[in-house]
Amino acid sequence: MKKRQRFAALLLAAGMTVSVAAPLGAAAETTDKTADMTAFYQEWKSKYVRQNPYVTDETQYYVYYSEDTYSGGEPVPVTVSEAHGYGMLIAVSMADYDPDARAIFDGMVRYYQAHPSEIGLHLMAWQQSDNGKSLTETDGADSATDGDMDIAYALLLADKVWGSGGSYDYAAMGKAVIGDIMTYEVNQETWTLSLGDWTYGESSDSKYYGATRASDFILQYLPVFAAVSGDDRWTKVYDSTNAIIDSMVDKYGTGLLPDFLIPDGKGGYQPAPENYLEDVTDGQYGYNSCRIPWRIGMDAENNPAARKCVDALNRFIQKQTGGDPWEIMAGYTLEGKPTADYNDLCFTAPFLVAAKYSEDADWNEQIRDCVVNYGDDVYFGDTIKMLCLIVDADAWMVPETGETETKGDVNLDGSVTMGDMVLLLRHLLGSETLTQAQAAQADLHPDGVVNGLDLCRMRQVLNG
Repeated sequence: MKKRQRFAALLLAAGMTVSVAAPLGAAAETTDKTADMTAFYQEWKSKYVRQNPYVTDETQYYVYYSEDTYSGGEPVPVTVSEAHGYGMLIAVSMADYDPDARAIFDGMVRYYQAHPSEIGLHLMAWQQSDNGKSLTETDGADSATDGDMDIAYALLLADKVWGSGGSYDYAAMGKAVIGDIMTYEVNQETWTLSLGDWTYGESSDSKYYGATRASDFILQYLPVFAAVSGDDRWTKVYDSTNAIIDSMVDKYGTGLLPDFLIPDGKGGYQPAPENYLEDVTDGQYGYNSCRIPWRIGMDAENNPAARKCVDALNRFIQKQTGGDPWEIMAGYTLEGKPTADYNDLCFTAPFLVAAKYSEDADWNEQIRDCVVNYGDDVYFGDTIKMLCLIVDADAWMVPETGETETKGDVNLDGSVTMGDMVLLLRHLLGSETLTQAQAAQADLHPDGVVNGLDLCRMRQVLNG
């Protein structure tokens, strides 16, 4: 232990006050990040938020993801549930910065309601196309798991921000989506997230049975879904997903995960083969998995498996690029060999979130500079950039779950008492070693490290 930490611990044990100063420039940095976030939001909003022109009795908004417009002939795909979930997350996250945020969000709710899956009725049909008369389902009305997860989480956030006493009961709607995700998009034997409700009812000999998409590993959502729904099966999904991540990090060491994973026949998972569902890169770190540093990174503060993955990602990408974020390439093998010789914003921006949870503030700042100044891009890169800027600016929220859990139960006896403070102090003095579960409770100042700051917070908890 560092002498400074030992001294702080001894002072606290003696009942003396220890003040922890904020790092110099922290307030200015926060202001800069917020300014970057809000400035880009205005660009993103004007470029991608569209009103459905074919509906006149109500206002519907959607996120335009295409680079084409309908000009006669074949219908043109214009949006997907993935984009819609992103849009709802962005709109509610901007509630403090955009007076029109709720109107946009409610318009997106109406669009979601107008395009249900034909399998899970509270889920969203995965794609709509413009045929010159309406925006209609492209090729069947089934769902994609990540879009539904984001829509559910966004509805819970809306309940937190605006309450559910207005035109929409956001909380009830969110719970209904969560229920359908569990029913139709979770494999009830492997307890893994499936590819969409279109795999519901697949037999065990189907090539898609048990398959999962790593970019759907939105770990932060799963405990929230468990708490809100009261359904402990979400804990099984959380544990199974963490186990897959942990095994892949152990096997490859880079933290990179493939676009798709399939059962290996031995109780574990392996990368999918080429062209399993979408492309030759289905078993590599490609345009699906590029979101991993962001999706898994958001759970790094509280989850050892996520922290392990993010630490590996940060080590890998800094070494592979020589510390230059402009050298992050648009794809890698799981071993870390680049599969492209160019960069792409959708690959670079997620590393901003991973870097946020690293111990290298300079690296975080270098990536943010790259992301902010990347220049014009398309829907996918710009929208991921927007969401990552929200996370990096600490504007990301957690819904109300009804739980009032307080960390600090270091001895795991069900309550926070002076005994927990004594155990924490003994650990800081080097006379006790905490288990992983005890360390998680001891990390009251959530930064992934148990130190004197946690002892300061412990005293605050005990003093009420």
